[in-house]
Amino acid sequence: MSRPAPRRRAAGYTLLEVMVAFALLAVGLGILLGILAGGVRQVRDAQATSEAALYAESLLDGERALGALEPGVRRGEWAEGRYRWTLSVEDYVDPLAGDAGPVVSASPARLRHLVLEVHWGEGGPRERLRLSTLHAGIDPGALAPPAMLDPDGGR
Repeated sequence: MSRPAPRRRAAGYTLLEVMVAFALLAVGLGILLGILAGGVRQVRDAQATSEAALYAESLLDGERALGALEPGVRRGEWAEGRYRWTLSVEDYVDPLAGDAGPVVSASPARLRHLVLEVHWGEGGPRERLRLSTLHAGIDPGALAPPAMLDPDGGR
């Protein structure tokens, strides 16, 4: 007696295997898309922070170039309102002097503490920049006008 020939299994994948493969592919692509979106957001945040830092340094350089800064608070904006800034200027108080108050001397030189705060977007923690510096300037009212020099040397 002869045996029946064994059935050959059809080559290929079952429907279940194909569905599992597509599910894994979809999950992998979803994760990859999330990573790319996060990277784009970080690049955009870094660009905004760099731009704010450039504007801030430019403003501080301009203020220092003007010379003596009067104590007070000034506000403004750059880039059509995209960046908002507040500059606070006050007499420098030495932290080691305790409650002695601002540093005062007989010289016309004055030391000022400048604090520049820049906000953009909604002003969240990642959308803020704070710069603090000291500026040594000469109080123009404390200087006497220079004496006219005699071209003959006083003879």
